[in-house]
Amino acid sequence: MFKKKWFIILVSILGIATIGVGIFAFSVYKSLEDAASSMHTPLERSNSEKRTTEVDFNQKDPLAFLILGVDERPGDRGRSDSMIVLTVNPNEKSIQMVSIPRDTRTEIIGKGFDDKINHAYAFGGPEMSIATVENFLDIPIDYFVQVNMESFKDIVDAVGGVTVNNKLEFSHNGHHFPLGEIDLDGEEALSFSRMRYIDSDFGRQQRQRDVIQGVINKGASISSVTKIDDILDILGNNVRTNLTFDEMVDIQSNYKEARHTLSQHQLTGTGTKINNIYYLLVDENDRLALSNQLKEHLELDSEVAKNN
Repeated sequence: MFKKKWFIILVSILGIATIGVGIFAFSVYKSLEDAASSMHTPLERSNSEKRTTEVDFNQKDPLAFLILGVDERPGDRGRSDSMIVLTVNPNEKSIQMVSIPRDTRTEIIGKGFDDKINHAYAFGGPEMSIATVENFLDIPIDYFVQVNMESFKDIVDAVGGVTVNNKLEFSHNGHHFPLGEIDLDGEEALSFSRMRYIDSDFGRQQRQRDVIQGVINKGASISSVTKIDDILDILGNNVRTNLTFDEMVDIQSNYKEARHTLSQHQLTGTGTKINNIYYLLVDENDRLALSNQLKEHLELDSEVAKNN
């Protein structure tokens, strides 16, 4: 009788715990759904013209994302302070991250003239930015993620800070950053990723990629689960994307292993002035080499073969 009583109590405790976990999971699911709804910003186009077939998440077709770090101002759309292309290949379990310097001179698609690539956002928002980057790299961009740069520090704080490997000792905005592995809170991460006067814009882009990688690593850890509400509030208010909630769920399910190998790349070029305006001219051979590398990572050759 005593054993039976304890068995009933144990089953009751397990049942209550299971219900509690179920309620928590439902609450998180609803919060995710609400945040995704706030972030969702559909594009006029349905699919990239650079794609010959529709992406199939279940088949784990590689994807390409454009991350736009936007410096927004009251009454002004602002410019894309940062432009980063992510190609994700779950079959190779890898991500390739490419920074495009904001001064890169290229054709602005929809305007018909050459200008700094980051001006595409000022002219036509994410739509024109995507079209311009697609033309420049000759690859499809499947999704965009637009982040308000001022909120970047809040995102870092929400995941409990980030760890980066700093390659240049410097001080900026009252913060000192020694060489080696360092931990950054939100304010420090924003200052770390914005400094460009001691080395160059290329150094700044490297630091931005390092912080983004730190956020990806920290956001995927179990320690961030307890901060899910804070993270979702910040994302809902400061991030815009054409990803739907269902697409986010599918990508998380089928592509999450890709984060384990992340390669970073930097476009370089020659600085010059045209009509007293500074531009970065990217060597055509370098652009083609990077384009081919990204196409290979996106398995576009295989996609073409499937349709022949």
